[in-house]
Amino acid sequence: MWIKFNKMHGLGNDFMVVDLVTQHAYLTPMQIRHLADRNFGVGFDQLLLVEVPTQPDVDFKYRIFNSDGSEVENCGNGARCFARFVYEQKLIGRRNIRVETASGNMHLELTPDNDVIVNMGPPILVPADVPFVPESANKEQAASYKIDVAGHGSIELGAVSMGNPHGVILVDDIDTAPVETLGPLIEAHSSFPQKVNAGFMQVINRNHVKLRVFERGVGETKACGTGACGAVVSGILRGLLEPKVQVDLPGGSLTIEWDGKGDVIMTGPTSNVFEGRVNI
Repeated sequence: MWIKFNKMHGLGNDFMVVDLVTQHAYLTPMQIRHLADRNFGVGFDQLLLVEVPTQPDVDFKYRIFNSDGSEVENCGNGARCFARFVYEQKLIGRRNIRVETASGNMHLELTPDNDVIVNMGPPILVPADVPFVPESANKEQAASYKIDVAGHGSIELGAVSMGNPHGVILVDDIDTAPVETLGPLIEAHSSFPQKVNAGFMQVINRNHVKLRVFERGVGETKACGTGACGAVVSGILRGLLEPKVQVDLPGGSLTIEWDGKGDVIMTGPTSNVFEGRVNI
């Protein structure tokens, strides 16, 4: 079966986007892994599916699969690409788009210059809901926690969910941070029963940070929208950041806003790389 798709990216975090509103297909985890292969397939960090919604008050259902075939709850960079895709493919005539995800509904707004503003909803901070299991006797919400990591000793991190879990670690220098070695250990740590995206954040000043993210099921990516949101929320809770922050990722910059109690707002660009067809 042949299906049409678009290859897109948000700051280098790249996606294969498939319209399952006007065409029909079912992709198995094995097929997704093959399509994600950068030598033998299309190559991507995540597969994004546009589906008919199951709720009456939204426009689309938004599903996300990692390159290893696992389905995940949310993807901020993907959400921006999703908005641009459905608008440019004329699946919707409005620039304000409502989508349902596995972690709840989202509101997306496509600006005239093709930036996308995403209301990511409120952060989840209660440890059991992240989900995160603190190693200490205190199971209450805190700005940061300490976990023991083999070979690295005690690591302090913030635990935040933006529909998917994030562990945020402060580093002095993002370029020398042990992302390749510590990232996989944090991702699979027993304190995170559903695994976790490990973020390494360097604070430049109260309105500016640098960030690298080791994503669960993918590895380090050029950018992570939910990771940027989680990092800023963690930084604000630790008293390090103001409500509006520029987040520099390896692939480019996002603007994240959070007033400390409401929804997190993310603004950033998208790019359409090419369109194609593939036989599955």
